[in-house]
Amino acid sequence: MNIAIVKYNAGNIHSVINALGRLGVKALLTGSEEELRKADKVIFPGVGEASTTMDYLRAHNLDRIIRDLKQPVLGICLGQQLMCSRSEEGNAECLGIFDVPVLKFQPQRHEDKVPHMGWNTIDTDGKGIFKGFDKPEYVYFVHSFYVPVCECTAAKTDYILPFSASLHKDNFYATQFHPEKSGGTGERILKNFLDI
Repeated sequence: MNIAIVKYNAGNIHSVINALGRLGVKALLTGSEEELRKADKVIFPGVGEASTTMDYLRAHNLDRIIRDLKQPVLGICLGQQLMCSRSEEGNAECLGIFDVPVLKFQPQRHEDKVPHMGWNTIDTDGKGIFKGFDKPEYVYFVHSFYVPVCECTAAKTDYILPFSASLHKDNFYATQFHPEKSGGTGERILKNFLDI
C-alpha cells in the first residue's frame, strides 16, 4: 500500500511515521503533487499555527492539491482544523472541506485549562475509522481551538463544551486528537483508515 504524508511546515509528523511503522507500513513524506495524487491514502497531520500554515500551503499550491484529492485522506489535529472553513487562530481562511469554523476554547470555570491537554473519551458513530468501536474510548488531545459539533461530526468529546473530536465527509476523515499518541485505540483508528 502506498501511503503519503503531506510534507509542510508542521511539527509532530515523525510520530505519525513511527506509528505507521508499528503497523508495518512505510509512509512517504512528500509535498509533491504527483506523489500525493498517486498515493492510495494520504495523511495530513500536524502541530502548528493555522494562519502561517495556510500561508505555506497556498504558497506551495498544497491547498488546492489537498482539496482535490480523491483517495481517503486523514487530517490529524491541525490537519482537521485546516480542513474546516476558517479558524479564529489568526483569522485564517482554511481549506473549506468541512463547512464549519474552528473556534477558540473559552474557559467557563477555574478548572477549565486551555489548551485541552491529555486523555479524554470519545463517543463515535462506529463507522469508517471507528469501525468496531461500540463504547467510549480514551484518546490523547493537545489543542486550544475546537470544531463545534456539526453534521460532519463522527466522534464527540466533552471538554468545556461538546465538540467534534472527529469529522467525516466523502473521502475526507479527520481527528482533533492524536491517534499516533493514543496507544492501542489510536492504532485501531489508523488501521481502520488504512483498511478503507
